[in-house]
Amino acid sequence: MHEENKITSYDLFRDDIVNAIYQRAKEISDAVVSAPKQKNFDWDNKLDDILTSKWTGFPIMLLLLCFIFWLTIVGANIPSAMLSKVLFWIEDRLTEIFMFFNAPAWLHGILILGMYRTVAWVVSVMLPPMAIFFPCFTLLEDFGYLPRVAFNLDRLFKKAGAHGKQALTMAMGFGCNAAGVVACRIIDSPRERLIATITNNFVPCNGRFPTLIALSMILIGISVHSPFAAFLSSGIVILLVLSGIAVTFIVSFILSKTLLKGTPSTFNLELPPYRKPQIGTVIVRSIFDRTLFVLGRAVSVALPAGAITWIVANIMVGDTSILNHISGFLEPFGRAIGLDGVIILAFILGLPANEIVLPIIFMSYLSKGSMIELETVEEMRNVFIANGWTWLTCLNVMLFSLFHFPCGTTLWTIRKETQSLKWTIASFIIPTLVAIVICFSTTKITHWLHLI
Repeated sequence: MHEENKITSYDLFRDDIVNAIYQRAKEISDAVVSAPKQKNFDWDNKLDDILTSKWTGFPIMLLLLCFIFWLTIVGANIPSAMLSKVLFWIEDRLTEIFMFFNAPAWLHGILILGMYRTVAWVVSVMLPPMAIFFPCFTLLEDFGYLPRVAFNLDRLFKKAGAHGKQALTMAMGFGCNAAGVVACRIIDSPRERLIATITNNFVPCNGRFPTLIALSMILIGISVHSPFAAFLSSGIVILLVLSGIAVTFIVSFILSKTLLKGTPSTFNLELPPYRKPQIGTVIVRSIFDRTLFVLGRAVSVALPAGAITWIVANIMVGDTSILNHISGFLEPFGRAIGLDGVIILAFILGLPANEIVLPIIFMSYLSKGSMIELETVEEMRNVFIANGWTWLTCLNVMLFSLFHFPCGTTLWTIRKETQSLKWTIASFIIPTLVAIVICFSTTKITHWLHLI
């Protein structure tokens, strides 16, 4: 307690020094600098009064975030479907070529049904949302709004022992956690940069949003038959996002008091003036520096994952595939946290890309030799119910998807950014433990209350 008071007094002392310097500079400037009175309306100050107000700043942030999510999800649906059709049309043509040359079935399985199909799913699911989200994010950055976000959230992150700029890296994580990790470079303190890196995974990336949206619709469909089902499912996803942000603060605080002890650094942010975004430059920069950079890493990780997934689904040991053997082994652990062995294995095999988790689950439940994707929510719901899912299973899969270990692309990026295998492993273990504890607690509480 004494040490905490000491740290708080030290922070206040530093802030007082900085404030005194700026106040003295303002006094000197007012005394020696003269400028003609501005007749024009001061838009910067008026906007700051609204966007950084403790009453309106946070609601505007949430509304803007919800709008970008809506635009990303709705806007990506059509191009994602079109891209998927093109890529899977190419798969059919490649299959015809393999058949023409009488290629071995196993070679076609590994290269086309395994590697190519996995990459096709990753590209069709990841590329359109990122092509929308990252330009939107960069436009806000170019406009000058993102520093205001950091200003608004600085006090909360400081109380959690973290850095105000973590707000920006967290926002970037909604597009892609790998990009969010790269964005942690803006934090000067190595300790606070590590906190931001480890906790970035607690905000869902665009690879997890399709899973969360589909499962939220299934959850509402199982428990509530209402014309407001779409509205309710959107509400569930927003609650999950807010839960992820809350866990970010909690884990940041725990890390700052245990593994990454230290005094929070002073964050003196000089808010830049608002300016008209350079749309052409923004689009080029966001596509080449962020979208294609992240997508390239995702494809590199997805290629071998597709091959491994096909192999474990098609190599038989006795009368059962390796996939079923492993899922059977994981069954007791899965049941203990409200899931099952197939779901746990799907998340393990989905390490390279979150987009392939649901296709792997369907492949396992329907005993197929390659990943498949069902077209309607109703088909998904029927498969899940036939395999023993309840509303609790659906909720736990959503929670595990939100909090579990980062994807392979993000882990690779963490390794590159931290140059440390130890912190890369910690970035894998910490979110996984959080996911297990939350799912286990949810399951036990539900059973104790006899809600199922």
